[in-house]
Amino acid sequence: MRTRLIFKALPLLVGITFLISGFKASGQSMDLRSKSGSNRIILSLNKKGELYYNVTRRNKIIIADSPLGLTCEDQNFTSDLSVVTISPIEEQRETYELTVGNFRTINHVLQRKSITFRNRSGALMTIDLVAGNEGVAFRYRFPDQNNKTRTINAEITGFQIEKNAVGWLQPYNKAGKYTPGYEDFYLKVHPGDSINKPRNPSVGWCMPALFKINNSKHWVLLAEAGTDGSFPGCHLQPNSQGGLYKIGFAEKDEKFTLPLSDNSQPASTLPWTMPWRVIIVGDQAGDILLSSFITDLAPASKIDDPSWIEPGKATWSWWSHPDDHSPDMYNAFTTLAQSFGFGYTLFDAGWEKANTEGGIIAKAISKGIKPMVWAYSAAYFDPEKRRKRFKELAAMGVKGIKIDFWCSDRQEVMSCFQSLFEDAAKEHLLVNLHGTTVPRGWHRTWPNFMTAEAVLGTESYFYEPRYPEKAAEQNTLLPFTRNVAGPTDYTPFALTIRKYPRLNTAVHELATAMIYTSGIIHFADSKEVFDSLSIPVRNLLKDMPATWDTTQSIVAEPGEQLILSRRKGSLSYIVGINGTTNVLPVKLNLASHGKGFSKFRVITEGDNPLMTFKTETHPITANWQYSFAPRGGFIIQFLTE
Repeated sequence: MRTRLIFKALPLLVGITFLISGFKASGQSMDLRSKSGSNRIILSLNKKGELYYNVTRRNKIIIADSPLGLTCEDQNFTSDLSVVTISPIEEQRETYELTVGNFRTINHVLQRKSITFRNRSGALMTIDLVAGNEGVAFRYRFPDQNNKTRTINAEITGFQIEKNAVGWLQPYNKAGKYTPGYEDFYLKVHPGDSINKPRNPSVGWCMPALFKINNSKHWVLLAEAGTDGSFPGCHLQPNSQGGLYKIGFAEKDEKFTLPLSDNSQPASTLPWTMPWRVIIVGDQAGDILLSSFITDLAPASKIDDPSWIEPGKATWSWWSHPDDHSPDMYNAFTTLAQSFGFGYTLFDAGWEKANTEGGIIAKAISKGIKPMVWAYSAAYFDPEKRRKRFKELAAMGVKGIKIDFWCSDRQEVMSCFQSLFEDAAKEHLLVNLHGTTVPRGWHRTWPNFMTAEAVLGTESYFYEPRYPEKAAEQNTLLPFTRNVAGPTDYTPFALTIRKYPRLNTAVHELATAMIYTSGIIHFADSKEVFDSLSIPVRNLLKDMPATWDTTQSIVAEPGEQLILSRRKGSLSYIVGINGTTNVLPVKLNLASHGKGFSKFRVITEGDNPLMTFKTETHPITANWQYSFAPRGGFIIQFLTE
């Protein structure tokens, strides 16, 4: 282990902790590199004691000099700072399994280092640094022991993106009946662009935020990790003059129906450790998509024995029959789940009456199907009422709960989520959050947290007139943005034409079930559509895993096209979707991807591309060529016989 510190007019010192109490450190820099040396974060203080950082990858600027610091009600940590201590570099190996993700087993080496600063009045602020092969991260920490509550007025953290970059950012909608819920389009922007034509009035940009920089040589994703009950969820402020994106806190009026206080600023007693500011870096867009850096930074699993947690697939009646809450309808979707070998069915709003009248939960259990039920957030905010209700649901045989309409990133809501996951785990209940914020690595800490909405999904065919035109493009953006943050309940396979007619092909819609990761895949559409499917497509749905052992990015062009290779046990697939209105050529070496297999089955567009499929089986070839249909897709399954 070694610590490297560079001073003006001072020699390089190695292997010790520095004590520089009161030293103004003009021109000083403090750095941390990944073990490979490729990614580096550098901190520096100017003559005014103002703190900055930058990030490089192989000595190329990723994030240019950007401000750091906090202003609190009782202290200012934005100027007149001096270095107190710099810790030795520590190497930490993060080895864990994810219940849901692109990879089952994660094994990464991270370098860690902490620098403590003193402000003019003697108060301390520590910045923890992490560097790995997938990026860098930092967080603030107040190490003092003090039972007095400290309130943060502002965080001046910024991310300086070069002006020539291309970005894909989602507007952060202001508080409303259904907002903020991270349900807007990802817009293609340049740094400094204002928010243009969001779905709802907006007060900033969401994280994760994706950028292509350095003449397309590098990709960057800005995100958060490890947010708990001591801090609100954060977004980026709307004004990014010169390409400097700054942190914004949850808005005061993000209350919806929850009993939240009037004070929306972050507040905690000391010591206080805040969330990670995450900068994921890659040479290709596929590096971003496959990153698990956010979960690397999240706390380890708090469930000692997760053997009861089973990913799976679920039927769901709401999308095809939103107004029919009858026992007959719910029972029909239980039977549908049984016929396709799905493990779950979701009873949405209105299920309580149907259960009283028709015993839908008992009927699902009798057929070997695990029932999940819908709930309203306000009924699960109070801890005592929540725990009581969880016990009642578990006693009924319910296996999971979908809790809807949070519409807030406030600190109290972040705190509620952590205790909600814990309370649900005690009753062996799975959790699905809707009308909610994006995950922040929580599925590592609480593996019973299976999925969350926070996405403009297929229900938009009911509500958003622009959705059909933009859906294919969005589907090739979300795997590089929203889905990197955590499991995504996109509700795929919505074939029936709704209020705003779909333009994506049927294969494209089917492929999204294998493009996104979600611990429970809630399939949309009616029993009639499922029953009309050909045997090969039915078999694909029966075999399709809900999570993956390994994933490889073959073609990764955000907003244009995406092709992934996925494996689970003995099952092996290649899945592709076209996000454009053009025919795109595809060339794949199936011999390299299909080692150990003799044939492959490919599902493409049928005679009616919007509703039907074509299935063909061929010997494996080293040179498979295909033409992506506009807004189309394909699914390849490798076969042994």
